[in-house]
Amino acid sequence: MTSASDAATIKTFALDVAEANRAEIAKLSDALFYFGELGMQEHESAALLADMLAENGFSVERGISGFPTAFCATAGSGGPVIAVHTEYDANPNNSQASGVAEQKPIVQDAPGHCEGHNCNAAVMVAGAIAAKRAMDKFGIKGTLKIFGAPGEEQLISRPYFVRDGLFADVDAALHVHVSGAFDTIHGLTHFAAVSAYFTFHGETSHASVTPWKARDALDAVVLMDMGVAQMREHMETDMRAHRVITHGGDQPNVIPAKATVWWTFRGPTAEGARALFERGRRIAEGAAMMTDTTVTVEVMSAVWPVRTNQGLAEVVQRNIELVGMPAWTEDEDAFARKLQAAAKAGVTGLTRKITPLTGPTRQRSPSNDCGDVSWVVPMGRIGFPSNVPGVAFHHWGAGAALATSIAHKGCVAGAKALAGTVLDLLTEPAHLARAKATFATEIGETKYRPLLPPDQKPPIALNRELMEQFRPLMRPHYRKERPRFV
Repeated sequence: MTSASDAATIKTFALDVAEANRAEIAKLSDALFYFGELGMQEHESAALLADMLAENGFSVERGISGFPTAFCATAGSGGPVIAVHTEYDANPNNSQASGVAEQKPIVQDAPGHCEGHNCNAAVMVAGAIAAKRAMDKFGIKGTLKIFGAPGEEQLISRPYFVRDGLFADVDAALHVHVSGAFDTIHGLTHFAAVSAYFTFHGETSHASVTPWKARDALDAVVLMDMGVAQMREHMETDMRAHRVITHGGDQPNVIPAKATVWWTFRGPTAEGARALFERGRRIAEGAAMMTDTTVTVEVMSAVWPVRTNQGLAEVVQRNIELVGMPAWTEDEDAFARKLQAAAKAGVTGLTRKITPLTGPTRQRSPSNDCGDVSWVVPMGRIGFPSNVPGVAFHHWGAGAALATSIAHKGCVAGAKALAGTVLDLLTEPAHLARAKATFATEIGETKYRPLLPPDQKPPIALNRELMEQFRPLMRPHYRKERPRFV
């Protein structure tokens, strides 16, 4: 146990490290913003993040769990073991000039950050460096592990990490995520999900001359769509099912022999999402039967709901209160209001106060692949204020502030809160004891069983063609100044 005065000295040192690197944190976040890389293709982003950690004394293993753009960086030794994990992928067709309160792509139709995962990764790395500097200076025992998780927008990588035992020795985990507020929560926060490709196989023929000789794979996709539409009446009210047709044929006069639809099935529980997916599979088999085609099913991702831990939330909240909300300028607030108006969000400006910690949060329908982590180890969440409140993610408006002083100030605040939380967990055994006790109560009799098929391989080719198309057009906009932490 560390005395109160020693703990304050340690934490002050770490916060000072983050403050001294305010400009470098901004450079790191901006570099990732302009990379704008899609899930599984975050080669520039992952390399920069891993390099930054290696340059600051972490031992870095790249390519973990078969993901070329994943990594695990480790500092220290022995227990306790604290893990931090986050994502750094962008979204398709969301290129947006930062600091502009109207839709203005950097590169037309290109991928871009429209949520703030660039900020997530900058906070994770900066907070980790600040915590490690304190560990080294004050001889703090324990291990800090930093996980880079690709492909969050497709809900991919962290279930593989859990399946492969990468969290087996972890005592507590922390996830950082951009927000319009400075907050933490506890309870069930996100839905479970199973995402899969359904590919129908038939036989081609001339659509005008001999259509009776064909077995139409696209017809099967349409019939599956109709079947799921009919199923919606009988789904529980909090279930979700949505899709895109990724391949529907090549030209109208050739009846398609192959067609693929990508479905995501969501529910508040892992078993609920699993059951809904199985109903979707049976509908697909029925569609294949009706069209005399066959169907293959490839699960791309399968994640548990996200649960955040009360004991860790209490530690995070104290650090948020210690750091405090950034001081926004009148110009920053005016930009936020202009953007909120343009994005048709409530015009409230920037948040001025930290959010108090209340009781268990209400579960929402989005998903995040960190859910699997949260059922095998206590997991806390740090939401930091690097985006404009009320502007919906995955919309051009959510990209407009991500390389501005609003994002930069929020990143510094988030890095400080993260570093302080890590150090609290390493130096005060009572915090971990409370986290583990509340975790045991929270999960109750639930037994974690992966939704991910045991033989599933990472879809490392996902988004490759899109990034190969747009990367040469995006590269001229990359930031030239490399961050270097002092």
